[in-house]
Amino acid sequence: MTDPIETRRRFYAEELRFTTHMSSARVQGAFATVPRERFVGDGPWRVKSLWNLADYWTTEDADPQNVYHDILIALDETLGLNNGQPSLWAFLFDRLGVAAGEQVLHLGSGTGYYTAILAELVGNEGSVTAIEIEPSMAERARPALAPWPQIILVHGDGASGPFSPVDLIVASAGATHPLPIWIDALKPGGRLLFPMTVTRGPGGMLLVRRHDGDEFSAQFLCAAAFYEFAGARDTDVASRLDQALTRDRGAGVNSLRREPHPEDEGCWLHGDGWCLSRREITAVPKAS
Repeated sequence: MTDPIETRRRFYAEELRFTTHMSSARVQGAFATVPRERFVGDGPWRVKSLWNLADYWTTEDADPQNVYHDILIALDETLGLNNGQPSLWAFLFDRLGVAAGEQVLHLGSGTGYYTAILAELVGNEGSVTAIEIEPSMAERARPALAPWPQIILVHGDGASGPFSPVDLIVASAGATHPLPIWIDALKPGGRLLFPMTVTRGPGGMLLVRRHDGDEFSAQFLCAAAFYEFAGARDTDVASRLDQALTRDRGAGVNSLRREPHPEDEGCWLHGDGWCLSRREITAVPKAS
């Protein structure tokens, strides 16, 4: 007989495919494969209300099928840490085009559910280094991630480096700006995805791609609200980011500039050693 949990997981992945307009069968397959119940603790589970984000509610029972909905599940309610919304990460992973054999750095990996999804996408020939600063999260992640030998879990600070060169960096906590150590770690063709967030309210998921030499395209993919990334926040930048997002929700961003230059009309948000710019990089297509 078919395992009801496996059947439910396949339906869950199919629903994510439909709701996110997913094009990658590999991303759908990863969500249909990784058991979310390994990473969210024993039920019943506390679920964060999408209608009133200050509230949580409790599932009726501990049936693992409960976790296969597009919901935020509390990992540590007192800290405000949740297992993130599956549709958001399905949407993002689909657009990242994670390839088999790639090397990935996952910053703020929590208990590891989306780390395991990334491991499925890179396969046995790839690798994922997961860094988690909260001791309790790292302790829970270690046994949960045991079935994926291509994952190395580090209890540490994702705002400290240096890091070895990788094809992809994914951050799961909100930073006010791209850290130089993250950009420095990108291989040619590498991508950086992180939530660029203000102090209060949503920010946006920024995707940066490294091209020939030291050129970087950049674009906001969607709005997002995340737990703050300790060590990657600046109150002044957060305030100016809020103003910039209010202007156009990030639609004006086309590239990331790192070379020294004075702030001018081409700067969407100018920072110390980085600048989100309106300037386009020649012949670089936007992600769909």
